[in-house]
Amino acid sequence: MDSILDFLSSIAWWGWLLIVLLIVAIRDIFFQKSHTISHNFPIVGHLRYWLESIGPEMRQYFVANNREELPFNRIERGWIYASAKKENNYEGFGTDRDIYAHQHIFINNAMMPYKLPENHPHTIDNSFLPCAKVMGEFNKRKRPYRPASVINVSAMSFGSLSAKAVESLNKGVKIAGAYHNTGEGGLSPHHSHGGDVVFHFGTGYFGVRAKDGDFSMEKMVKLVNENPFIRAIEVKLSQGAKPGKGGVLPGAKITEEIAAIRGVEVGKDVLSPPNHKAFSNVPEMVDFIEQIAEATGLPVGIKAAIGKLDQWKELADIMKATGKGPDFITVDGGEGGTGAAPPSFADHVSLPWVYGFSDLYKLFKDKGLSERIVFIGSGKLGFPAKAAMAFAMGADCLNVAREAMMSIGCIQAQICHTNRCPAGIATQKKWTQNGINVPLKSERLAQYFKTFRKEFIEITHAAGYEHPCQFKMSDIEINVDDHNLSKQLSRTYMYEKTPVPFQGVQHLKDCMHLGGAK
Repeated sequence: MDSILDFLSSIAWWGWLLIVLLIVAIRDIFFQKSHTISHNFPIVGHLRYWLESIGPEMRQYFVANNREELPFNRIERGWIYASAKKENNYEGFGTDRDIYAHQHIFINNAMMPYKLPENHPHTIDNSFLPCAKVMGEFNKRKRPYRPASVINVSAMSFGSLSAKAVESLNKGVKIAGAYHNTGEGGLSPHHSHGGDVVFHFGTGYFGVRAKDGDFSMEKMVKLVNENPFIRAIEVKLSQGAKPGKGGVLPGAKITEEIAAIRGVEVGKDVLSPPNHKAFSNVPEMVDFIEQIAEATGLPVGIKAAIGKLDQWKELADIMKATGKGPDFITVDGGEGGTGAAPPSFADHVSLPWVYGFSDLYKLFKDKGLSERIVFIGSGKLGFPAKAAMAFAMGADCLNVAREAMMSIGCIQAQICHTNRCPAGIATQKKWTQNGINVPLKSERLAQYFKTFRKEFIEITHAAGYEHPCQFKMSDIEINVDDHNLSKQLSRTYMYEKTPVPFQGVQHLKDCMHLGGAK
């Protein structure tokens, strides 16, 4: 009797399944008009869309080899994860990288590496690596700023990132002695856990926005006075992911907290226009920078992806003639990626970092201005060898975004723009955010920075120098085809880096103890 009942129940189960499949088939053929595959191959066609949706994950974990993934391959991600966790990040049995490949970087080591004298700061702290230049020194700002770390967190806003992700980054930079760029979403309570902050704003003026959407100097001054951990101000002209295009924060991601910080409405899409309202040309921009610097006392810089140079030449001419202008320039590469963008922009608009930076640095160097500007590099530079190249080209500091995200748990799912980030980093969903252990993740960000600086120092010593600001263009070679065609950076980009005034790391340490500015 029991077997008969089991047989009848199994028939019932399969019967219901067949009915459901029949309904799906009828819907596919007669009612839905959007998908040809589903119409022509009812039921089975859904399998194709499902496989397509998990294709990136399948390729990432099972198909792509260790070196071919983009934007960061498995070896690069593995180095960041291991460095952040203070695990073994070495390779065994030699490199598996094609060292003859185009654009491969070679660092020319010295016959005898730099020898540390007794009681050298690097023997006391093997990750102590402050910036050799001071922001605002040449323009005599009231509160000049020397970054205590050459690697820092790049502009990523609260809204694009979750509250716990921002909190983890800020607590991490405090531990590491670095700074945290707010991104254009305004200063949030999550940026206020003790780390130095560079306040960044774009065309939406979030956080310093008047009711009519214009920039408010009154709000800027109030913000700086109430938050003394803001050490510099950065005006965004453009970013590598989408230069010349304004950003969009979907209404679904705008909570009451985000709306209050940005000065916008809850649940309503926020559009950042491509252009600033506060200025419309280069002379007006210089005046705007000087007004902010005078009102706040802080160094003021600009961030941009590089394309045409006409207006940059105009800026350099004004700076040379008047002694006014930005204290620092952050150059973002076209390979930047934390901002969601159409492929037409992400793939084609603005130059990659090495081309854009070399064009800009050469322009300012030819005008005799390279010494007075702190140059910051941003665009997949969060690895010691790339950092050496960047410093040899003239960079004084580096900002990292995606590398910092990976150090706190990003898995490169590449769905940041959908609010479905599985790691809780680029989403406003509370459930996935709850997976972020803030004390643990902040320690990992700090450890990634410390490991990065330690290995960068070791590469610097191997090249015969005490500090990476001493790198020259001739210290780096880049593969063009084979070794007979490889060129030193100076021959590749046709300029020589201006030597950075440097009196030793001990001098930098003494300066930091005296207030960090000089």
